[in-house]
Amino acid sequence: MKTHNTNNYTLMKPLALLLTLAVLYGCSQQPQQQQAAEPPSLPVMSISTGNPTTYQDYPASIEGAVNVEIRPQVEGTLDQIFVDEGAYVTKGQSLFKINDRPYREKLNNAKAALHAAEGAYANAQLEVEKLSPLVENKVVSDYQLKAAKAALKVAAANVEQARAQVGTAQIDMGYTVVKAPVSGYIGRLVKKQGSLVSPADAQSLTQLSDVHDVHVYFSLGETDFINFKEQYAGHSLQEKIKNLPPVSLILSDDSAYTLPGRVDMVDGQFDKTTAAITLRASFKNADGMLRSGNTGKVRLALQHKNVNLVPTDATVEMQDKVFVYTVGDSNKVSKQPITIIGKSGNNYLVKAGVKPGDRIVTTGIDHLQEGQVIKPEPVKAADALALSAKK
Repeated sequence: MKTHNTNNYTLMKPLALLLTLAVLYGCSQQPQQQQAAEPPSLPVMSISTGNPTTYQDYPASIEGAVNVEIRPQVEGTLDQIFVDEGAYVTKGQSLFKINDRPYREKLNNAKAALHAAEGAYANAQLEVEKLSPLVENKVVSDYQLKAAKAALKVAAANVEQARAQVGTAQIDMGYTVVKAPVSGYIGRLVKKQGSLVSPADAQSLTQLSDVHDVHVYFSLGETDFINFKEQYAGHSLQEKIKNLPPVSLILSDDSAYTLPGRVDMVDGQFDKTTAAITLRASFKNADGMLRSGNTGKVRLALQHKNVNLVPTDATVEMQDKVFVYTVGDSNKVSKQPITIIGKSGNNYLVKAGVKPGDRIVTTGIDHLQEGQVIKPEPVKAADALALSAKK
């Protein structure tokens, strides 16, 4: 029994030695296998330049080319309203009628005063005609004739004054009918029939908008305005405005207005409170789809020349900064911050951080580490940018 145990021990000893050697061999081989692992193959492109167009939207308000408040010129009771809200009216069309009886009586009084003044003028003229031969024959003194001529001038002045009063009364009489100064669309009718109206009223009778052409007003900050001026050719601001491409109007539902417009005015000064300057773009609106008071956005096109293009998929954002992974001569990657000045489709427009010819990793950058070696798979810049745009 004792001999049997010795034999078992003798057999187990070489087996344990073999197992120990196998474990040691496996541990030594694992780092060697890890070290021998090939670097990952990743697509790499060279930075290229392009001339993309970017678009910037600015909040805007829309007004008719003519937007007029309709106010009464005389005081009185509103007797009639000839139009309805939203109606289209033509220039000279009657809109409101104010009770004209008081003004008709004023006109009659003014005419009566004119007739009286004309009669007095006739009497004064007769007096001059009567005294003239008597003075020549020295029957009466020259003083009487001079006094008669002076009275004639006073009578003539009274006639002119009375005639002016008739004209004023006729004007006031005409103001009792309120007419459209331009063609356009009627707004809200604030006053109703029977209301007392006056030129001093805080509210107008209505508003009249001519919207065959509309003006769209938007503002640029100081930096945007500087860039705006640098983008286009011309020595003066007016020349630059003429060289501007057409602009688009984006409506409140994010749809684009069918017709393009043109920027035709820049305000004379910046607003001190907002540090912004107002620009105006004009749009045709023959079908009346746009109305005064509409809001939207003006979309300006900005042309960039010879700017570096980087696909957005080739970037990573960290702590408010954007980085790309550049590839060095030894195929080691390095995280490089870039300065972005705009975006065209799915491509960034880069001002600094990379230059034409630099190689960057386009995809698979989420797990890259600084200094890691990769196996570059060259991708044409045009293909990489096109692929980014499709995404």
